[in-house]
Amino acid sequence: MERSRLLECLADDYLRLRTVAGRDLTAPVPSCPEWTTADLVRHVAEVYLHKAMTMRAAAFPDPWPPEHLAAEESVALLDRAYGELIDEFARRADAEATPTWHKPDQTVRFWIRRMAQESVIHRIDAELALGAPVAPIPDDLAVDGIDEVLKLFVDYGTHAWPGEFTTTLSAAKGRTLAVQVTDGPAWLVRTDPDAVTVTDAAPSALSEADALIHGAPAPVLRWLWARESIPTDDAQPPVTVEGDEEALREFRSVLVASTQ
Repeated sequence: MERSRLLECLADDYLRLRTVAGRDLTAPVPSCPEWTTADLVRHVAEVYLHKAMTMRAAAFPDPWPPEHLAAEESVALLDRAYGELIDEFARRADAEATPTWHKPDQTVRFWIRRMAQESVIHRIDAELALGAPVAPIPDDLAVDGIDEVLKLFVDYGTHAWPGEFTTTLSAAKGRTLAVQVTDGPAWLVRTDPDAVTVTDAAPSALSEADALIHGAPAPVLRWLWARESIPTDDAQPPVTVEGDEEALREFRSVLVASTQ
């Protein structure tokens, strides 16, 4: 996705999160157990500020978060944090160097993409908490988000921090799982005891997979992040999940370990 499109999506989802969560900051968030919407808003605000300060200082801030943030009201903190984040993005080109947790990509563009994807998932959290209709997720953002969670969180994560997945992958037997977007791209996910490998897949390769996850972009993204809960106001069919139950359970465990 282009920079301008990612920033457009980020702006839309920040505003949707702010609007929905602001209706009741005491509501529990079912997709983030033990959080209220105030906690959700504060988390997103602290993520935004962390990235703004990382770019500004060319280093990860430590310790984090600073104690004084606790004194700010959550929505006001979110507004300030979003403003600082966007200001830092505006000052910098996509290719400008900045620290990230993904060693192959130490650029500002990494954080633009990551913050757009962070925001869409957490605005869904707010919608689920308030029982509000889940606003549509644009297809381009959803496809990009599917690619991100599979290749960065799952593939890169299991290779970069193998110790965090030892238990999850201990019984892995080289099973393969396909993730396919209707009329769009597909990915093959192979789980081995040492790591998970994700590759782009041709349609002809999907029949070889032990299990399949298939659907429109937005429902598939929500399934991968365990945000597929009702309510939803879209008319898209649910995600199709079929094949080897053990492979599916194993993949879900890897997703939880990668994204929590």
